[in-house]
Amino acid sequence: MNPQLEAAWEIGQFLTRRGVTYAIIGGIAVQRWGEPRFTRDIDLSVAYPLATGSAEFVRLITAHFPSRSADPVAFARTTRMLLVTASNGVDVDISLALPGYEDDLFARAVDYEVAPGRSVRLCSAEDLIVHKAVAGRPQDLHDIQGVVLRQGVKLDVTYVRRWLKEFADVLGNPDVIGRFEAAWRKR
Repeated sequence: MNPQLEAAWEIGQFLTRRGVTYAIIGGIAVQRWGEPRFTRDIDLSVAYPLATGSAEFVRLITAHFPSRSADPVAFARTTRMLLVTASNGVDVDISLALPGYEDDLFARAVDYEVAPGRSVRLCSAEDLIVHKAVAGRPQDLHDIQGVVLRQGVKLDVTYVRRWLKEFADVLGNPDVIGRFEAAWRKR
């Protein structure tokens, strides 16, 4: 198993044993749903009850995985991100999910076998497109095209468009929708 998949499995097992819902949303998801490419780190989103407080969750994670920020609680409070390192040295970027869209993301996540008998939770192809379209970096646009080409008509386009419209409205950025539509037209 390559180092990134080892790190994904390690963090996935850690979260699962503690009853924390998660989904991998980055390069590993691209490898499964789109055009495979190299990824250096692991990106995932976690569902952690806001009522419990993110500080408790940050301390739970950083007690096991070294933080890459000097003050992980303050960093998580301002960015809703937790940057840690797996035991094999691979960087892991954890997004602290908010209710709403990410409830759908977790409900639609699938098991993805990274080695015989070892699986992680992976976002759906549609949710990967949504994340990539919102981010909108050049690599994200390439990733969207790869997912659209590889998944084609298997995609739930209605779902993708619904969430992209929501994000475009909230962000005041119609380009969010256009990033997907351009790839969809090219397929």
